[in-house]
Amino acid sequence: MPNIIEITDFAAPELDIYARCTESQLRHYYEPEGGLFIAESPKVILRALDAGYAPVSLLLERKHIAGEAQEIISRCGDIPVFTAEPEVLTRLTGFQLTRGALCAMRRSDMPTVETVCKDARRIAVLENVVNPTNAGAIFRSAAALHMDAILLTPGCSDPLYRRAARVSMGTVFQIPWTYLGRDTDIESLHKLGFRTAAMALSDDSISIDDPRLMAEEKLAVVLGTEGDGLAAHTISHCDYIVRIPMSHGVDSLNVAAASAVAFWQLGEMKTGSEKYEH
Repeated sequence: MPNIIEITDFAAPELDIYARCTESQLRHYYEPEGGLFIAESPKVILRALDAGYAPVSLLLERKHIAGEAQEIISRCGDIPVFTAEPEVLTRLTGFQLTRGALCAMRRSDMPTVETVCKDARRIAVLENVVNPTNAGAIFRSAAALHMDAILLTPGCSDPLYRRAARVSMGTVFQIPWTYLGRDTDIESLHKLGFRTAAMALSDDSISIDDPRLMAEEKLAVVLGTEGDGLAAHTISHCDYIVRIPMSHGVDSLNVAAASAVAFWQLGEMKTGSEKYEH
């Protein structure tokens, strides 16, 4: 039987994780064990459950208990299910819930870079992408456009932040990912057999539809931070510098938009026998 709890006391400590803890505090909630994250919306929560993340509690609009959240509740055992009307939940959390559902979940141990890249032919490497909306959008594009894995530098936005996971539509729980031990380590990618393609503006860059890129057996697409792009030392250590041809005097795209173009052109479905002729 679900453990349904009507919210009557906004100061209840069980609600701290939804109302009074920052995302950074959630990351360290159970130290020295792994922390928590908040999954928002039924689809995102279900994808997190499918990926094996353990739920701690739910916060739902009352109408969803017998509606959209039924499957979620049935899969979560006897964890607390806090509920109220939408206006009460908005007062509690400070924002309107997307699709009226939040789930606090335990973080899992991070896999190694070697594990994430095992059998991968196309990966994305994100260098200091700090905006969670951009991070989530990149994950969604990577999952949809045939990338096998994602590596992030420590300066990137956490893919499990509520907004990043929601913008990704839960694909952060579907595509393998992990953090690099330090800033973009191109040499470690080379040791894993990847050739590296830096997405950057440069006089000696090649077009994204260059046949040499499509011919690479294993390719890492390296994308940089908003505004400044990739660090100079990262670019200098990559095998290719790659540009997306532009028109109307536009010099570049937002990193999330650029990632979608790059993944579409260079992703797994366009390699091998299915690659396009140029």
